[in-house]
Amino acid sequence: MSQEGYQPAAVKTTADTSLNIQESQRPNPGKTPIQILHEYGTKSGNLPVYVMEKAEGEAHQPSFVFSVTIGDVSCTGQGPSKKAAKHLAAEAALNILQIDAGTVNVPVKSESNGVAAQTNNHPNSVGILQELALQRGWRFPEYTVLTEAGPPHKREFTVTCRMESLSEKAAGSSKKAAKKAAAEKMVAKLQSLSGCSEITWTPKPSVRFENLRNSSAEKMSLLRRNPLSIPNTDYIQMMLELSKEQGFEVTYFDIDELTVNGQYQCLAELSTSPVTVCHGTGISCSNAHNDAAHSALQYIKIMASIK
Repeated sequence: MSQEGYQPAAVKTTADTSLNIQESQRPNPGKTPIQILHEYGTKSGNLPVYVMEKAEGEAHQPSFVFSVTIGDVSCTGQGPSKKAAKHLAAEAALNILQIDAGTVNVPVKSESNGVAAQTNNHPNSVGILQELALQRGWRFPEYTVLTEAGPPHKREFTVTCRMESLSEKAAGSSKKAAKKAAAEKMVAKLQSLSGCSEITWTPKPSVRFENLRNSSAEKMSLLRRNPLSIPNTDYIQMMLELSKEQGFEVTYFDIDELTVNGQYQCLAELSTSPVTVCHGTGISCSNAHNDAAHSALQYIKIMASIK
């Protein structure tokens, strides 16, 4: 599985603040701290950026830590869910900025159902994706550092941007630059899927493992019946056919670093709910992709067989 999390760039003033749920009371009960902070960011030109710093704990009692950066202020929040941690981080930022919900005034949104990719209020792709998520009720984009390579004076970072079922990867000389480049590629993909600069694309409903478990379609039935140990099998093609049948997407990410044995590495990401990420290795990139697809098929076979 991939390791989520992305360390924000250094800011001029950092105020790391953790709050508990009992302290999260804002003067306007009709809006959440996340919404209030976003409105303030829209007005000030500094949209808040949320990053998952840590995920730990047992499955029945998880704990998440999220940071939020807005301008020169950076705060953290810890909670039993991603939403709760983001909520508390936003609450901490509002307290430091001394923002009263009643003072936040934002312009009325356009009646258009789409979002233009370049406007005066949102000139950057990171902000565009944040705005899209807030307007459409999507999950906020998640950024993950995939690799970090190169000598200290010339580092190169590779970051993935995940939004709903879509993923994009980009490299940069800093985490911030790589994140920005990945967001730009994501905006370009959304425009391409929309067929114009106005983003009108809507995500497909998530494919849950319960749906796979109850499926009696041809490819899923074949996966259940047949062993995944036949030599020279094209698992990439098998995964492609299964994903088309079941309605999820598969994305392969090449990892720049070789294994200790000198083999290529790859991650296969499935847009299931929850998202599935499997690792693969091989003597070539294509072999690594095939191995990752094989691991993902094995995982689906196990999960789809649990009653």
